[in-house]
Order: sequence, then C-alpha cells, then structure tokens
Amino acid sequence: MLDIATLDSHRSELIGFCYRFFGCYADAEDAVQETMTRAWQHAQDFGYRSSVRRWLYAIATNVCLDMKKAPQRRYLPMDLSVAGQVPDGAAALETLPELTWVGPISDEVLSDDPAERAALRDSIRLAFITALQVLPPRQRAVLILRDVITWSARECAELLNTSVAAVNSALTRARSTLSDHHQGESKPYDQQLLVNYVTAFEAYDVDRLVALLAEDAKFSMPPYTLWLQGTHAIESWWRGPGEVCRGSRTITVRANGQPAVAVYHAVSSTRWEPFAIHVLETAHGQIEAITHFMGAGVFREFNLPSQLTASTLVKEI
Repeated sequence: MLDIATLDSHRSELIGFCYRFFGCYADAEDAVQETMTRAWQHAQDFGYRSSVRRWLYAIATNVCLDMKKAPQRRYLPMDLSVAGQVPDGAAALETLPELTWVGPISDEVLSDDPAERAALRDSIRLAFITALQVLPPRQRAVLILRDVITWSARECAELLNTSVAAVNSALTRARSTLSDHHQGESKPYDQQLLVNYVTAFEAYDVDRLVALLAEDAKFSMPPYTLWLQGTHAIESWWRGPGEVCRGSRTITVRANGQPAVAVYHAVSSTRWEPFAIHVLETAHGQIEAITHFMGAGVFREFNLPSQLTASTLVKEI
C-alpha cells in the first residue's frame, strides 16, 4: 500500500515538471497538489504495474492538460512588443495582469543538491521556459516528457492514448517550433559576476553597473510591458526611474538555474521591504539580460523574509 511519504518524495521533481508546462510556480503548485490528491484517492488501485514515479508523472501530465483555468500561454515583455524608451516617470508604465507573465522559480524548490541543480539548469532557464509556452499544450507535454524527463515514445503514447507515430510527429513539430525561437547556448553559472552586480547595486554605482552589461543587454520588469535594450537605454533607466532603488539591500538567491538577487527597498533607515527579484542571464563575463520579477508574492514563493531590518540583515553570497 502506498503511503503519503512515498508520494511526497516525488513532489520536487513534479513541481519542476509542472512549472515547465505552465511557466508559473503557483500553477505548478496547484497542479502538483491535485496530482497528489488524485494519487492518494486511487492509491488502493495502484498495482505496481509501473513505478510510482512513472504513475505520478502520468497523473501530473493529465492534470496539466486538464487545468483549463490556467493560461494557455505566458509571456515575457519581449514577446509582446519591441524595445521601448525610458518614460518620464514610473506612473507612465503600462501593466498587464499577473496571469500574462512567465514567473521565476527558486532552484531550491527543485532540489537541494547542487549537482542536481546544475543538471537541471538548461531545462529551467527563462529562455527555455518562455519558448515552451509557444507550443500547444499536448506538444509541450510531449517535448518535456521526451527531451527533459527522457520518457520513450512508447511510454508517451500509452499515457496520451495515442500512437508512437503521433508522439514522434508531435515531438518533431515541437522541436522545429523551438528552433525558431532560438534560446541561445548553454551558459555557466557566473558567481563572480553576481557578486560584482550585488556590490555595484547596493552602492547604486551606475557606472559600475553599466560596465557589467553586454552592449545589447535586455532589461524587463513584468508586470510592466515596457522593456529596454542596450546599455544606453538601461543606463538612462538607472539614472532616472531606477533611482528609487538607491539604498536597497539584497539577498542573493538562485532562480531558473541563473544568478539572482532579491532586492529590498528602504522604507526607513533601519527597515527594507520586498521590491523585486532580479534574474540575471550571463555569458562571457557580462550580463546579457536582467528580468525583474516584482512584488512581495514572488518573495513568498522563494521563502524569503517579509522584511529586512538593521538587526537581522544577513548577506548570503
């Protein structure tokens, strides 16, 4: 007889699977909770005709395909418009609802093993997650199962109640679509660049920050639709609306296999509150993209403090 502990031991990898499908941690959590509920309700029927892991993945896949309330696709600002110009003030920025946007995920949610996190890195990068959103749901499920989870075509066909030929056809179409949405080469985790970014950002030294950027770096801030490209535009932001970040304090985190910084804005001389998590995409010793995920809700998903104070501030670099 299955027990709850056995089912729960697979929770982290199922969160990763469902996150890849939805591009949103909250939807992934809902899907995994529903998966566990269905599994527990039918535990007495599980006859060990397959592994528990495979059985749970089958349930999770069907849950993902059945979750009609979840958006069929999520985006980053670069998917919806061309790069813009720095506005006169933050009040001029347009926003779209939360369900529009791809969200981040903490590496620690997926695994507490550094070696496993390194192996997962490419399949949870923001560029890959966003590209997956382009695919129709069944193609998305097939590609994740085949190319990430490494199921066989036969296993996928049995799960989806279709033929091996149909699975192979869906996989071919999915790979072709993803190749049209080039995600770039695999990038190593650059710890030193993260340290340099944190040091420059807390000092709010714009010259040093700009020096860390690739010439065509991208800068976005969901839920704001505006995004910027190039060192000149980003520097203009940092010297304009970005001045609200002066005096911030930070905690370094890991998000989507990439360096990331949780930024807390000063509300007094001794207290800082959650503002945004900056996810950095780096290559060749430079920052190629900074995606700012705004709001206290993201901090809760990362299990971060609801505030920092002068007496409790701890730097984790």
